[in-house]
Amino acid sequence: MNYILALIIPLIFLASFAFAAFKKVKIYDSFTEGVKGAVPLILSIFPYITAVMMLCKLLEVSGLEAKLTAWISPVFSFTGIPEEISSLIMMKPLSGSGSIAVLTQILERYGVDSYAGRCACVAYGTSDTIFYIGAVYFAGIKRQRMTAALVIALVSYLAAVIFSCFLCRIM
Repeated sequence: MNYILALIIPLIFLASFAFAAFKKVKIYDSFTEGVKGAVPLILSIFPYITAVMMLCKLLEVSGLEAKLTAWISPVFSFTGIPEEISSLIMMKPLSGSGSIAVLTQILERYGVDSYAGRCACVAYGTSDTIFYIGAVYFAGIKRQRMTAALVIALVSYLAAVIFSCFLCRIM
């Protein structure tokens, strides 16, 4: 079974090439045309991605992330979010890999069946990295004013986390 699953992607490529050859499409020329269109997009997105990555690392290294998490934990607990997952909630909009590391620490410390572990898993799945996706999306459409979209995304993320913790409490 694993052998068959490992062959799926190469078979899709081979079928695509065979279909293109059947339709008499110049495969290499089409590929290079697609790459030519991707290079300007990558160059336009790169500064935004770099800024988000630098911000994540700066927050972590400076200790500001830990202070913000300690400061906002009581606010989260008032809304029904366990204090134990505050660092995950702060990290998730900024960094996907950083939030996976935080999620792993929470699960190792409190266990996967604990209330904090369940809330952390469901809260992790409620959204994606908001600032990264916003940077990529808004760089691609060349729109500079993205404040309203980011505010809406962050508010909906917080509402989803609150609701997911409520569901974990009653289940």
